[in-house]
Amino acid sequence: MSRLTYQVNKIVDLDEAKRLVAMWQMKSEKVVFTNGCFDILHRGHVTYLALAASEGTKLVVGLNSDASVKRQGKGEDRPVNSEESRALVLAALAVVDLVVLFNENTPENLIEELNPDVLAKGADYDPEETDPSSRKYIVGSDAVRSRGGKVIAIPLVDGFSTTALIAKMNRPA
Repeated sequence: MSRLTYQVNKIVDLDEAKRLVAMWQMKSEKVVFTNGCFDILHRGHVTYLALAASEGTKLVVGLNSDASVKRQGKGEDRPVNSEESRALVLAALAVVDLVVLFNENTPENLIEELNPDVLAKGADYDPEETDPSSRKYIVGSDAVRSRGGKVIAIPLVDGFSTTALIAKMNRPA
């Protein structure tokens, strides 16, 4: 199998993700789930994903579809990269075991279907927040906890964000 084929095979639909996660868990693998847009991959993303992966033995990334990103209100020019491009770049990372696209506004259904052992989000979220209307609430945290899973916040790397990177690129020289 070529390296490119190996990467492409990490990008799966929900049914295949459910099958693989269930198989891994039967083999006592600890599955970590995180999600995001990952529009322009940068050091902050790579560090975040590596730290999330270190919380288990398998890392599954829920990736917002293009339509989902547009509904996030991140700007008219977002996403910069297509969902296919973003998925392939994520799949190229050694710490990522699976990439699953989702079209909903949140990954709540994906989390409920996959039943991860650990749910990870950035430290701009609060694992202890229980109010779903709060911006710090981690979607899917109730479902993960109800099945005995863990919800964690991963420290962010200061000075790295896609929005800031785009603003920097658009500044006049």
